[in-house]
Amino acid sequence: MLAHTLIFYFFSFVTVASSLAVISSKNTVHAVFFLILDFVSISCLFIMMGAEYLGMLMLIVYVGAVAVLFLFVVMMLNVNLRDLRTGFLSYLPFGSLIGIVLLIEIGMMIGTWKFKDNFIKTSEIKINTQLSNTEAIGNVLYTDFLYYFQISGLILLVAMIGAILLTFRRKDNLKRQDITKQIMRERDDGVSLEDVENFKGVKLND
Repeated sequence: MLAHTLIFYFFSFVTVASSLAVISSKNTVHAVFFLILDFVSISCLFIMMGAEYLGMLMLIVYVGAVAVLFLFVVMMLNVNLRDLRTGFLSYLPFGSLIGIVLLIEIGMMIGTWKFKDNFIKTSEIKINTQLSNTEAIGNVLYTDFLYYFQISGLILLVAMIGAILLTFRRKDNLKRQDITKQIMRERDDGVSLEDVENFKGVKLND
C-alpha cells in the first residue's frame, strides 16, 4: 500500500511539474515534449485509479495523435519569435478585453454555483462487477447520451472539413492526374501514327 501511495504522489508531482513547464518553456518543441510527458503521467494516474479505459484513451488519442500532431506542426512551421513579439502591443487592447470578459464569466459562474445538498456515498453506489469499465462507459454513451455523442461527432467532422477547406490552396502550375480520363482512354488517344518523309527523321520538339 505504501508503494502504491508513493507511486501515485510521484506521478502527481510529474504531472504538475510538466504542466508548469509547458506554460513556462520558451522553446515550443520543448513545450510539446513536456505536454506529452503530462499526458503520459495523467494516463498512469487513471490506470492506477482503476479507470484503464480513460488511461488507454489518453495514450492513444492525446499522446498518439494530438501531441504528435502539435510536434509535427511546430517542427514543420518556421516560427519566428521576433516577428511575433513585434505585433504584441497592437493586439494587447483586444486581448485584454477578451481576458476581462473571461474573468467576469468565471466569477459569475463561481458566484452562482450551487452545491448539491445530499451527496451519494461511494459505498452506496451499485456497481455491476461483471461489467468492465469499457463496457459500462459504452452502455452509458450509447443509451443515455447517444444524441450528445452523435452531435459531438458531427461537430468534429464539420471542424475537420472546415480546417481542410481553409488550408486548401489550388495551384494551377501543378500537373494533376485524372484517373477517370486515364481509364477511359482508347487506343486512338494513346497512339499517334505519323507519315514521316524519307531521310528527314522526326523533330522531337514538335
